[in-house]
Amino acid sequence: MDETVRIKATQLGKQVSMSDGRVLDILSAIDMQVNAGEAVAILGPSGSGKSTLLGLLAGLDQPTQGQVSLLGHDLTTMDEDARAALRAGRVGFVFQSFQLLPGMTALENVALPLQIGRHSGGREQAETLLRDVGLGERLDHLPRQLSGGEQQRVAVARAFAGEPEILFADEPTGNLDAASGKRVIELLFNLRDRAGSTLLLVTHDQQLASHCDRVLRLEAGRMQAAS
Repeated sequence: MDETVRIKATQLGKQVSMSDGRVLDILSAIDMQVNAGEAVAILGPSGSGKSTLLGLLAGLDQPTQGQVSLLGHDLTTMDEDARAALRAGRVGFVFQSFQLLPGMTALENVALPLQIGRHSGGREQAETLLRDVGLGERLDHLPRQLSGGEQQRVAVARAFAGEPEILFADEPTGNLDAASGKRVIELLFNLRDRAGSTLLLVTHDQQLASHCDRVLRLEAGRMQAAS
């Protein structure tokens, strides 16, 4: 496989069985790839299957049909533990719901993946990242003491803490007001450029998608066109 390809899906499909016996197609025949260093947006309305697709591409879920390759590894042949081991230290995530640990301070939330990955100087690196995202005065605040925009900035700092090869972002501005969303977008792309990470994000926000190198459009579980 081409070493420049970071993510590849081939005839990817996902079905779920309904309580009445029907089988619902969430995704059908998805073919796509993301190359090293690219920023790619998957744009589509709510309910189009964007988050499901992101989960499959990241190995958080398994497809019903087709194949997914992440960092040169076929995820469809790996169990959950093997997929988690592949992601560790190489893949970062930013979610719409922030997913910060409520009992940990901003500094502790950002330092945690560094400590798990046994990076030396983890707390110092975490403090530097939080200062980079404008939260140098909020290091010891718990998530509940931060605004939504501040929580997402902590989440962005945490995602980049280990300088991941790939960053997945699921509606990263979806719960934010316009001003906070704009700042998070700027931080996301600034840190991505600095780390040299490949970025794949899903969104219904045209403004966010416009910052990417390419836009893939998903409607009703099918890929429509690239731009």
